Amino acid sequence: MTPIDLAILISRVESVCQEMGVVLRRAAFSPNIKDRLDFSCALFNDQGELFAQAAHIPVHLGSMAYAMADIVDRHDWEPGDMLVVNDPYLGGTHLPDVTLVSPLFVAGTLLAFVCNRAHHANIGASTPGSMPLSTTLAEEGLIIPPTFLVKRGQQVPAVIATLRDLDSGCGHVFGDFSAQMSANRIGILRLTQLIENTGVKNFLRGVDEINAYGDRLFRNTLARIPPGIYAFTDLMDDDGCATRDIPITVKVTVTDEFIDVDFTGTADQVEGNINCPISVAAAAVFYVFRCLLPPQTPACAGTFKRIRLSAPRRCLVNAERPAAVAAGNVETSMRIVDVVLGALAKVLPDIIPAAAQGTMNNVAMGSRSRSHSWDYYETIAGGMGGSSARHGLTGVQSHMTNTLNTPIESLEMHYPVRINRYLINRGSGGDGLNPGGDGLIREYEFLAPTEITLLSERRRHPPWGLNGGRDGMRGENRFNGEVIAGKCHFRAAAGDTLVIFTPGGGGWGNPADREGRVKKIQDIGELNS
Repeated sequence: MTPIDLAILISRVESVCQEMGVVLRRAAFSPNIKDRLDFSCALFNDQGELFAQAAHIPVHLGSMAYAMADIVDRHDWEPGDMLVVNDPYLGGTHLPDVTLVSPLFVAGTLLAFVCNRAHHANIGASTPGSMPLSTTLAEEGLIIPPTFLVKRGQQVPAVIATLRDLDSGCGHVFGDFSAQMSANRIGILRLTQLIENTGVKNFLRGVDEINAYGDRLFRNTLARIPPGIYAFTDLMDDDGCATRDIPITVKVTVTDEFIDVDFTGTADQVEGNINCPISVAAAAVFYVFRCLLPPQTPACAGTFKRIRLSAPRRCLVNAERPAAVAAGNVETSMRIVDVVLGALAKVLPDIIPAAAQGTMNNVAMGSRSRSHSWDYYETIAGGMGGSSARHGLTGVQSHMTNTLNTPIESLEMHYPVRINRYLINRGSGGDGLNPGGDGLIREYEFLAPTEITLLSERRRHPPWGLNGGRDGMRGENRFNGEVIAGKCHFRAAAGDTLVIFTPGGGGWGNPADREGRVKKIQDIGELNS
């Protein structure tokens, strides 16, 4: 293929994923999917190797890329099939993230798979919002092993009935599943049309070329990282069950051909739910190295094949059943990014930024009352770390999440909640030559009795600065004015308020150097005048 032909093919397969995302968003019922965009879409070859994805959620897509081959190998696929799975230990991330997988056949030959993964605010957990302060996987909701939802084009009644049982009267849950099915159907249709236009042989050769191109770009980037061994350790605040200061340790070994990422020294899995399966750890590692690659790098198996991952069994980032994992996907994944970036900062100090907020500030809420049952979940943005090139961004989702905020109008229209304040947490970014970005302040007033779960980090250990930059400000949660724990579960009465202060990013470079730079600019200005 010529470079132009390859670029066109990459754009075409990515556009299939993008259209799947548009269908999923527009057909979905819940604010979590249609407003926050907490979903992802991707394409895989017949062996379960990634060859295209849209720019959706890194933790979704990286974990799918890591685990998909095993899902593909375990099943006998037929035209019209659609498989559903959310089991974190069988290819999922945490239970609210439900994945639908559909095979694509042309003339009776299996050629590819289309997939989407979406976060459901109600997956049958013990508390509203399905992000409980859990200690076992069973408390976190309905566990779906890889199961055919549709077989040969016909829905499987027992599975459909199980999913319908999750609905609490609003119809959102099964409506969102229906949207996911529609997204896969449009993916099958568009990819089939593409293959018919290009021909099967040209399509398969093109997929191989995409992977080879990704590998070439990765090798070019790898050649710019000096070989060596680089280590870093950071701490999780706590597990929500009294265990504090939980270390995640990484050793990154760079050679001419491979990058080995070893988590030996990381704490054992804990009682609380910050554990994560190895697929989530892989997603975080893939994400970091994807950030070092050129913008045109395709998201494909070839791009990541030179990354080798290892972690001790039953450690925090390679947990085993029945360990709880609800917050591992959202909080521990963020800290894994921090430790890998911290290790690489030792060899790439002018490329790696200071730590971002390091948390998704998860807020799950709802009610199980007979009169009004509802579930809601959101994450809240914070500050990005400063870098050698620029100040950190303020009030943005960072690293392993790529969701939007729920618009206040949508939240207040759907649920008995009022947002009293939503503003920038001024001064929360760490000072530096290039300061970190500021976090946010979001204040909820509850208009009816509500059950709330918070899963947040960086309340004890601040986002670190780099190269002399100052740490970002830690986050804080307050209920009716009183500081509460980063991970907690409580009930609010009508009129109660909850305020979330999200962390700022770390600063990059010595703040004194900024003063010198300002003075130099002023001196030049005076000279020119």
